[in-house]
Amino acid sequence: MSSPGPHRALPVPDGLEGQRVDQGLARLFGLSRAVAAELADAERVWVDGRVRGKGDRLTGGSWLEVELPPPPGEPPAPEPVPGLTVVHDDDDVVVVDKPVGVAAHPSPGWDGPTVVGGLAAAGYRISTSGAAERQGVVHRLDAATTGLMVVAKSERAYSVLKAAFKERTVDKGYHALVQGHPDPSRGTIDAPIDRHPRHDWRFAVVTGGRPSVTHYEVIEAFAAASLVDIHLETGRTHQIRVHFSALRHPCVGDTTYGADPTLAARLGVSRQWLHAVRLGFAHPADGHWVEFTSAYPADLAGALAILRAES
Repeated sequence: MSSPGPHRALPVPDGLEGQRVDQGLARLFGLSRAVAAELADAERVWVDGRVRGKGDRLTGGSWLEVELPPPPGEPPAPEPVPGLTVVHDDDDVVVVDKPVGVAAHPSPGWDGPTVVGGLAAAGYRISTSGAAERQGVVHRLDAATTGLMVVAKSERAYSVLKAAFKERTVDKGYHALVQGHPDPSRGTIDAPIDRHPRHDWRFAVVTGGRPSVTHYEVIEAFAAASLVDIHLETGRTHQIRVHFSALRHPCVGDTTYGADPTLAARLGVSRQWLHAVRLGFAHPADGHWVEFTSAYPADLAGALAILRAES
């Protein structure tokens, strides 16, 4: 979906009091239950200004906002994505190393390259499960975040991997360069995340938000920054960026979440220094654990080289 569908805003009718979000959307807008659930999973449903999940309950009179699917049209032709590297490929999954500036899948407001489009252009057949614009996608990376992603090719792999991410049995390992020196140097950030109360394009630590847990350990310290190894227990949108911003140690280059632009400019970094360096999961075909690693791209490696030379 290269452009957003119609935006609808209205009070929740009293007759939907207590119903699940997906049930209510299906009744209000004539959607299938599956499509309504996909909208909620894609964080396109807000009640009283906050993102709501498909299983949340509606309250009569609350203010409902929904980004509906766009009207059917001719899908854009898939285009090759320079720099998108296939790390592993078999009958069930394809693991890719995603370059900067590439989204996981089409979404409202994004008309740039995507992993889904790049794989299609390269001749990869992926699972048809999931919403039409993100079939086969079981987890996402921000467009400016580089590194490893797995995409399901078979329907069984999609179901198994979606369950594994939900049950938190997937190892998602990241390295981030953050400003300053987190104290303690090893710890856990357990803070709920939701849409920012005043800026809905951002996320924030918000009381009553969705549970979000990040484990971290400083692996190298420099004068003005620290290289941190991160393990995600949950996978909220912008989770690492939001959590470290809340600690007042934003990712270097992440001006959206309060990073000092002068440090990023000195290091030659034009986006957040965040890389999905490790991905491990039980393979859907046989349950055997598989793990993949990714080297830093040139811009991030260059920033580290500058810091090490100054130390």
